[in-house]
Amino acid sequence: MSPAKKKTNSEDYLQMYRQMVRIRTFEDNANQLYLSAKMPGLTHMYSGEEAVAVGICEALETRDKITSTHRGHGHCVAKGADFKEMFCELLGKEEGYCRGKGGSMHIADQSNGNLGANAIVGGSMGIATGAAFTSKMLGKDDVAVCFFGDGATAQGLLYEVMNMAALWKLPVIYACENNGYSEYTKTEEIAAGSITARAEAFGIEAHQVDGQDVLAVNTLTADLVARARKGEGPFFVELMTYRYHGHHVGDINREYYRTKAEEKDWKENRDPIIRFRTWLVAEGVASEEEIEAMNAEIAADAEAAVKYALDAKYPDASEVDMHVFSDVKHALA
Repeated sequence: MSPAKKKTNSEDYLQMYRQMVRIRTFEDNANQLYLSAKMPGLTHMYSGEEAVAVGICEALETRDKITSTHRGHGHCVAKGADFKEMFCELLGKEEGYCRGKGGSMHIADQSNGNLGANAIVGGSMGIATGAAFTSKMLGKDDVAVCFFGDGATAQGLLYEVMNMAALWKLPVIYACENNGYSEYTKTEEIAAGSITARAEAFGIEAHQVDGQDVLAVNTLTADLVARARKGEGPFFVELMTYRYHGHHVGDINREYYRTKAEEKDWKENRDPIIRFRTWLVAEGVASEEEIEAMNAEIAADAEAAVKYALDAKYPDASEVDMHVFSDVKHALA
């Protein structure tokens, strides 16, 4: 593991571990809800990429904004979301973050600065850049982080907003989660050249980091966030990571585009939670018993949240047009 700069005491380290386990536990339960036909629609698992969301979001404050992707549960949890409201949202229940209307791919948590997941590939790039523009125009030092996958680098919108962000020195960090695949195709088969070079072409400082090392991700992000608050943005980060499941929960037989040996290698030798747990024990931050107790507590919380969500009520039919339209007031008024 890399040394940490932002998070330097036991409580901070344990918080990062807790958040990664919370994401993995949430995803395990969400997958079971789908397999048992209790959850409508498809969902996209974040398992394997936990160090990315946690390493970045632990360097942010509640007031800072993030935009997410169709694979967005991890970002939502890492930014402070509650299990009960998240499971309610996935199950279309009234108490969900979007009163059951957003579901897995459109979940949002405005109270924690999560402006929402987006089912459109790269669809939130303009939203994150707009949030950064708003921060600058209002004289604030809030930072926006835009999460997107390697496949989204093919979207023209990315180049339009990076050009604007560079010209106006906006406090935005473009976080490219390179998990090796764009749906069912290897990244190197869809992305010519270097991904970081795409940002550098606009004069944007770009970095590549091991997305399975939560301390490395947090150290880099903490530095970039501090600099962005001082007007030195924008920045671009390519995070090298891996998704354990298929493109979505229905993508079960994956051997036609990646091998079981490859998946086994990542799970056994590069798992972000196992790596960090080993480091915590080796450094004397926590004992195996303490970590097991934390894992059990999180598992119990998730189990209770799932039961709560399954028993929760659906919104009334009269709410069908609620929160669809709103009176718009100018942000600078």
